[in-house]
Amino acid sequence: MKGEAVYLYAFDVANEIITSRVQQILSEKPFPFEIRMDRTLPKDMPLYRPLAIEPQPLPGKLHGSPVRLLIRIYDVGVVTVMMRVAFEVDALGELMRFHNPKLEDGLALDTVALNFCAEVCDNLKDSIVGRTEFPPPPEAYTVFCLTDLDGANDANVWLAGQRRAVAGLLTETAAEKLSEPQVAEVLRVQRSFENTDLAVIDWDAALVVDLSGYVDDVLYALELANLQLEEFRIMDQRLDKYLDRAYEDLERRPMTLFGAANKTLRHLRRFRVDVAKLADEVTHITKFFGDWYLARVYLGARDRFYLDQWRASVEQRLAQLDKLYSVAHAEVNEQRMLWLEIIIVVFFAIDLLILLRVGR
Repeated sequence: MKGEAVYLYAFDVANEIITSRVQQILSEKPFPFEIRMDRTLPKDMPLYRPLAIEPQPLPGKLHGSPVRLLIRIYDVGVVTVMMRVAFEVDALGELMRFHNPKLEDGLALDTVALNFCAEVCDNLKDSIVGRTEFPPPPEAYTVFCLTDLDGANDANVWLAGQRRAVAGLLTETAAEKLSEPQVAEVLRVQRSFENTDLAVIDWDAALVVDLSGYVDDVLYALELANLQLEEFRIMDQRLDKYLDRAYEDLERRPMTLFGAANKTLRHLRRFRVDVAKLADEVTHITKFFGDWYLARVYLGARDRFYLDQWRASVEQRLAQLDKLYSVAHAEVNEQRMLWLEIIIVVFFAIDLLILLRVGR
């Protein structure tokens, strides 16, 4: 069997990247990434095209093979790093060594991806809006791509005979140890267009088979889903932290008219707008999959990654921020009215004293 192990990394680096300003990345001219469309689709259907570069392969090798790179820039503030390593094996179990990859010099691919992302961000500093705190290296989403099945010409028939081996590979578990319900769950999300292709999508890894040798379109759909997952994770974490800080501000600090309340309200308004805008933009890039098969692949990944649940979590926290904003706003208004009433009473008392003094 021949193919590639592909590692997908997504980094949330900014609120927005103005891609029209990007002229050069890592000394290379970026190009709009496009996928080949072999299937029937509406000709006027647009497809989102991020900027991309293909740097030279890494100097170090992984299991004796060079590591190819593809870096993409998304205007939603995300940089993705894709690493591809060719392999040739006799059995699926031999691919277990490609999980948690390290180069021959001992450097983890996670670290390599993070370093490339940092370099790209330095190159993009004039095009980045609202650069975020640099994220820790995320866990790679691994895709095993097979383009030769040792002579088999029907990918779906081949899968039927390799069910346990595929489930074991995607879950990093010995095939004989898996229960039948677990095997069925791992293989639950499958997509296939012809007998020569298929995709099995699990939470941490996927298997893609295409005997024509072209897998970039499916990889792109999986990358978009992985990108969205990373974005929603980051938004959820930021909202958690901000809610904790906002609750502390409301409980511990005096709610004066020109003090903590106004500052908290400004932060809440700005953060709410930023998160709402980001959630909409992250969803927008997958509105137009002209290739309906790719749309089905994406929907399968969205189901497996629980993207709808992640978005619901973000929206729930936005609703909590709305409530917090309403409470804080009400308190500020109450304090404003209280101070106005006090001022009116003071002025009335002064007027009364003046009238009494003049009357004497």
